[in-house]
Amino acid sequence: MASPTYTARAIVLRKTKLKESDLIFTLLDDQGAQRRVVAKGARKPTSSFSSRMELFSEVDVLCAEGRSLGILKEVRLVAGHGRLRDSLEHATAAAPMAELLARVTQEDLAEPRLFQATSVALGALERAQVPEAPAITAAHLLKALAFSGFRPQLGACALCGAPLAAGEGSSALRLSFREGGLVCPACRGLTESAPVEASSVEAARFLLGSTFEAALASPPPVGCSFGALRIAQGLVREHVGARLKSLEFLLGCALF
Repeated sequence: MASPTYTARAIVLRKTKLKESDLIFTLLDDQGAQRRVVAKGARKPTSSFSSRMELFSEVDVLCAEGRSLGILKEVRLVAGHGRLRDSLEHATAAAPMAELLARVTQEDLAEPRLFQATSVALGALERAQVPEAPAITAAHLLKALAFSGFRPQLGACALCGAPLAAGEGSSALRLSFREGGLVCPACRGLTESAPVEASSVEAARFLLGSTFEAALASPPPVGCSFGALRIAQGLVREHVGARLKSLEFLLGCALF
């Protein structure tokens, strides 16, 4: 009896070698859930999968249900996003997006906004000039955290709700990664917090609340985008429990 099949639109987040010629692909499907599928023979030169199932590609797949993993049968390329692999700077900016999604998504746990945001973000990143790329990455990471239940509080105290203005000056602002946002002077003794630059908070607030097109059209200065990335990094460490190696590389490299 033939195995049941299913179709999905998906984004390739990760690929892992299996045996001599197979690959396991980790996908984000169009419902925002994670799927893992096996492509048999995908590492062979004659395979039709290898050129279509590249990292960051958006694809339509036909899979057969397996015992633990799906079995990839057919693939149609929707958006290859070749620049995100051909350009070192763009690949460096795209990698943390895929790594975070591989961490926060789960099978059968749908969040369609994750797929929609990632599809748009990858398209924006492909069109971005190198200095604009960190802003797109930061916007995606912050939005992905928000859609996963970890939305940072950047406009008010995360403990008491008192409004806070990012323009007060860097010495006046402190952020608690444990509480997920800024803390006011009255609440600083109640939780661990660290000073944060007002420009980083302003950039993170803008990127979290704006569209990717707006971030691409008017990106914060590169230094401010990196400040927003560091805010995202602290939130991921605290609430996802992960150190994103690709994000650490992005923050430590001199490509931007």
